[in-house]
Amino acid sequence: MTPVTTRVGAPSVPIYLAGEFVEAGAPLEVRNPATGDLVATTWQAGPVELERATAAAVTAFEQTRRLASFERRDALQHVAEAIARDADELAELLTRESGKPIRDARAEVARGSLTFRTAAEEALRINGEWLPLDWTAANRGRSGIVRRYPIGPVAGISPFNFPLNLAAHKVAPAIAAGCSIVLKPPSKDPLVMLRVAEYLDQTSLPKGAVSILPMDRPTGERMVADDRFKLLSFTGSPAVGWKMKADAGRKKVVLELGGNAGVIVDETADLDWAVARLVFGAFAYAGQVCISVQRIYVVESIYPEFERRFVDKVRQVTMGDPMDPASDLGPMVDPAAVVRTNEWVREALDAGARALTGARADGLFYEPTVLVDVPRDARVCGEEVFAPVVNLFPVPDYAAALREINDSRFGLQCGLFTSSLERTLAAHDELEVGGIIVNDVPTWRTDPMPYGGVKDSGLGREGLRWSIEDMTEPRLLAFARPL
Repeated sequence: MTPVTTRVGAPSVPIYLAGEFVEAGAPLEVRNPATGDLVATTWQAGPVELERATAAAVTAFEQTRRLASFERRDALQHVAEAIARDADELAELLTRESGKPIRDARAEVARGSLTFRTAAEEALRINGEWLPLDWTAANRGRSGIVRRYPIGPVAGISPFNFPLNLAAHKVAPAIAAGCSIVLKPPSKDPLVMLRVAEYLDQTSLPKGAVSILPMDRPTGERMVADDRFKLLSFTGSPAVGWKMKADAGRKKVVLELGGNAGVIVDETADLDWAVARLVFGAFAYAGQVCISVQRIYVVESIYPEFERRFVDKVRQVTMGDPMDPASDLGPMVDPAAVVRTNEWVREALDAGARALTGARADGLFYEPTVLVDVPRDARVCGEEVFAPVVNLFPVPDYAAALREINDSRFGLQCGLFTSSLERTLAAHDELEVGGIIVNDVPTWRTDPMPYGGVKDSGLGREGLRWSIEDMTEPRLLAFARPL
């Protein structure tokens, strides 16, 4: 493993509360997961700060809902351009606070800019429709117009693993729709979104339209239950997400809750391409991605060759300083994540699994791990491992692989490597997931597409157009022409 660099000096970063940068609440230290160094001190909002932000969001909504399309577009476009302009600085900050390898951080920053830019474009095409209502003689002369109106103040909660882009998927569509929003960014790495707050503050959005407030869990729970918010958008763990839905009252809820993504490789696949992409999909950001490759089902006739190539490629993964562009795999988010991963892997090994490589911790790093002969009921297979661990399984045929993918309480995305159109269409018909990525890994996502899952993986869809639909309500205007 390459040595990890350290930094000295740490600024104090204010939070963005009701359109103002303030130092309020309890001090919150943000530390580099790779080194333990203090990156910055910011603030964690409490009930007083949340109440101020909520009241401001309610007041600001009376203005945001009346903003013209071009005003919403211009604000979003400004943020997109500012992120692109400061991309190198933002990527370094993101790596320092999250431990994400710098190459991945640069990709996330680019996606963050794309997300705001796409939202700017979607702000111009929130369309309605004209309806003929004269379907019977009694309704002669009747017609209708349906328009979409912003739903109201939005409560957003985003996770640590994509601290910029997953937060952007809540803030950007809210602005595009004409909603105000209070965002709870992750306490582990909130700094990059507090930088985005500076860009938002430079726009003509009404004061209080956006607040970005790190919070402790009890304060976040108050936000979830507050009826002044009309929509809750949460990305995180299933246990937390479904409880939030129960606590959210009558507000609309959108949940993106992760999974244990499966992949099928059949005998017609391009193995060189499949192996390269699957190594990336399994170990990007130390597997701390809700669509990280966790289960790979390979048709028996090609399994031995696939396993050989895959393990050889995994052994080339470079684990080291996330600031080094040569590093493929950085640290896990905290010591508890390493302990949990090691516990789950040991449990599988004790139950008869074998490790072809890895299965060892090195401080906050966990070696890229490939397991075979894993019992189906082992947590490392059946639950969301959220770590650099992948399970390989030979299957007798393609139909068996489809059944294995569906044999899960999760259903977010899956991957399919095949050259067969017929098998691709069969997968579309049969797989119980939110998305099927053909000839690539389920870890792939582009921000304009609909994204979300079924079963325990969530409720609703993100992706700018789909998020805007959730953040708006259709309203009918029906006409009668006197005859």
